[in-house]
Amino acid sequence: MAPRTALPYTPEDADPATLPTPGLRRRFAAMLYEGVVLFGVLMVSGLLFSTLTDQRHALQGRLELQGFLFAVLGLYFAWFWVHGGQTVAMKTWHVRVVRLDGRPLGWRGALARYALSWMWFLPALGVAGALNLHSSGEYALALLAGMAAYAILTRLLPDRQFLHDRLCETRLVTWRPAPRRR
Repeated sequence: MAPRTALPYTPEDADPATLPTPGLRRRFAAMLYEGVVLFGVLMVSGLLFSTLTDQRHALQGRLELQGFLFAVLGLYFAWFWVHGGQTVAMKTWHVRVVRLDGRPLGWRGALARYALSWMWFLPALGVAGALNLHSSGEYALALLAGMAAYAILTRLLPDRQFLHDRLCETRLVTWRPAPRRR
């Protein structure tokens, strides 16, 4: 595990490949904040979809809506990761995604990371479906158990990165911008 830095900011000449990995608490805080931001993004996107398609009932065009929201999320994350390596939540919590060599992600890498990040949820949802779980409480419990198992997996991986980051050859680093000069 890389040593934690005591600097209040990241020097401009720092090599991102050598920066420390943020702790799990910070990464989860960023994820929670990201959920709040995404609530608004998905609400506006859903409204746009329902207006453009003249959707009159929530189940009408449900699969198309899910596909549209999946694409919106993919574009949201990929755009931010390609343009600076940080979403709004990641900036707030001083987390940045970079390639293993420290360079920024390109579109192909960002979209691959987005697709593989669904590993947080899909295995648990598959197990819930295979066990024929019906209630939302059972689904939520299966989802939380799967997410906890995925998070614990970071303890076994080098540099405590997530599995999808290892597979995409990316890593999360602690990144604090230098204070603005007046």
